[in-house]
Amino acid sequence: MKRFSVFQIILFLFGAVLLCNGIHVLMVTNFNLGSLLVLGLGAACLLYGALFRRLRRQRWLHVLAAVCCLVLTVCVGAVAFAGTNDNPTYDEDAVLVLGCGIHGETVTTSLANRLNAAAAYHAQNPDALIVVSGGQGPQETITEAAAMERYLLSRGVPAEKILKEEHATSTLENFKNTIPLLEERFPDGYTLTVITSRFHVFRAVRIARHTGLLVTHVGAGIRWYTIPMNYLRELVAIANEVRRGSIRL
Repeated sequence: MKRFSVFQIILFLFGAVLLCNGIHVLMVTNFNLGSLLVLGLGAACLLYGALFRRLRRQRWLHVLAAVCCLVLTVCVGAVAFAGTNDNPTYDEDAVLVLGCGIHGETVTTSLANRLNAAAAYHAQNPDALIVVSGGQGPQETITEAAAMERYLLSRGVPAEKILKEEHATSTLENFKNTIPLLEERFPDGYTLTVITSRFHVFRAVRIARHTGLLVTHVGAGIRWYTIPMNYLRELVAIANEVRRGSIRL
């Protein structure tokens, strides 16, 4: 009977968990790059585990795999830490809630979590203006900002405290399009906190700096089974922003 090493068993288990997670995510959410990355990583772990004995003499390959795992762990850890290290003062002049997609006219769970965080912030700082930012994408019958406004109104936030930005299609545009709206409302300057999902905080804060804003932030929770998908996809997004020059690490 063929025996597997402890390392191989770990690879098999990790790969199987990732594959199951990727399949589950595909069944309950829309297909995206994150789910594809989870499935790919899971398949790679299973393949590496199956071929591990045959590749024993390929030390460079094992070193490369170890380095990749270490880099991935450090990067995910840094992004995760940024998302849990909230720092609002609760006396900011404005709040910017970043959109993340809707189904028709209904906010997604991730977006609802961001809006719930905004409603909780409003309870502690009712004087702050809440900017909801997001344009209209495929399979969306209204703008994200309009759906976000409806949700906040249903949570008791007054209409006069909500300002819509309905044209942004990216995080960078969220900030670029919001700046003139806030400058018009606060000609003498303003302080701003950003509310987004925890996995997105790292990138959002650095893009804000790129546009000239120094912001505080609040990270909204995400569903546990979307963690691998969201963080893997976010690393790709961060790398793309670095390539474009809108983020400096």
